[in-house]
Amino acid sequence: MSDTPSVMSAPNSQSFSPSIQICRIMRPDDANIVGNVHGGTILKMIEEAGCIIGTRHCNTQTGLADTFIQKDLRAAKMGLHQGPNNASLVDRCAAALARVERTDFLYPMFIGEVAHVSAEITYTSKHSVEVQVNVVSENILTGAKKLTNKATLWYVPVSLQNVDKIIEVPPIEYSNPDQEELGKKRYEAQKLERIETKERNGEIITPVSLPERQTKEPYTIGFSQSSLIHLIGPSDCTLHGFVQGGVTMKLMDEVAGIVAARHCKTNIVTASVDAINFHRKIKKGCVITVSGRMTFTSNKSMEIEVFVDADQLADTEEGKYRAVTAFFTYISLDKQNKPLPVPPLKLEGDEEQKRFDEGELRYLQNKEKRLAEKEQKQ
Repeated sequence: MSDTPSVMSAPNSQSFSPSIQICRIMRPDDANIVGNVHGGTILKMIEEAGCIIGTRHCNTQTGLADTFIQKDLRAAKMGLHQGPNNASLVDRCAAALARVERTDFLYPMFIGEVAHVSAEITYTSKHSVEVQVNVVSENILTGAKKLTNKATLWYVPVSLQNVDKIIEVPPIEYSNPDQEELGKKRYEAQKLERIETKERNGEIITPVSLPERQTKEPYTIGFSQSSLIHLIGPSDCTLHGFVQGGVTMKLMDEVAGIVAARHCKTNIVTASVDAINFHRKIKKGCVITVSGRMTFTSNKSMEIEVFVDADQLADTEEGKYRAVTAFFTYISLDKQNKPLPVPPLKLEGDEEQKRFDEGELRYLQNKEKRLAEKEQKQ
C-alpha cells in the first residue's frame, strides 16, 4: 500500500456539502516507544484535510473563473482576440487555520493501523469556513475500525497576492434552515472565545534550562515545565510562506507530552485538546519557542497549558509575540494501556493556585458536558 495520502472528492454540486477523505498508514516514526501514535501526528493529519477542503472550496469563487473562461471560448469561436485569460485574474487564496475546537482522543491509534481522515464543510460565513473532521482507525489485519477523533476547525481564506487580504467565502447550501442557524451560533461563539483568549494571554513564559529544572522538587510545575525552540523553514510553510497550522500543533503536542512524561515518568497519551487559538501568523524564518507547563491534575488526568511565541529575526523592531495558545490533557497508562493514577501537583505560590483552580473548573465543566452527551445518546 502506498504511503501517499489518497484524496476522494464528493460530487461537484452545491446540493452536497464539500467533503474529502485522506488515508495513511501509521509508521514507527509516528508513534512513541510503546507504539501509541502521537496526538500531534493525528492533529497534523486533521489540519491537512481541513486545509485541503477549505482551500479548494474558497477557490471556487462562486463560478467567477468559469464565467471568464466561457466568455473567452465564445470570443474564440467568433474569431475575436481577447488578450490574457481573465480567469487568471481571479484572486486565488489559501485557507489559513484560525481555530481548532476541543478535540477528544476517544481511542489510541497504533503503528500499522490505517488512519481514515474525513473532512466536510458544515458552515460558511462571509470570511470563514467551518470544517468538521472525523478520524477512524482501521486494523488492516482484522478489519476492525474505531472512531478515534472528532474535531471542528475554522479557516479564513487569505489572498495569495496580498497576505493581509481576506477573500469572501462562497456559500454552501444547507439541508434545512436549522442547520444554518446552528452553524451561525457556533461561529459567533468561537469568534467571541478567540477574542477573549487573545486578550488574556499576554504573558511570555521564560524557558526553563536544564540546570534550573534539576533544582526543582519533583511534581512541581517548575520540575516538569518544558520548552522547544524551532526555526521555521520552507518545509514547515504554506504557499504564503507562513507556518502550517498542523506543524505548529504537532510541536505543541510534543512539548505537552514531555511535560506530562516528566511529571508521571510513565507512558502518556493525549486525551483531549481544548480549543487551539491561532492569534497571529508565523512567517518563514521566524524562531518559535513552544512552552508548556502543568496547570491542573485530577486523579487520572493532567492539564498542560501550551504557548507558541514567535520572534522575527529579520524584524528586530517588532520583538517576540504570542502566536498560538491551547490546553492539552494527558493520561498516564500502564503496559496494558490501562489508566494509572496521576501524582498530585505540588503548588508554589498564589499564581499557581489560581491557574490550578481555573483548570479544575475547566475539568469539571468538560466532565459535566461528557456526562450530558452520554445521557443524550442513551
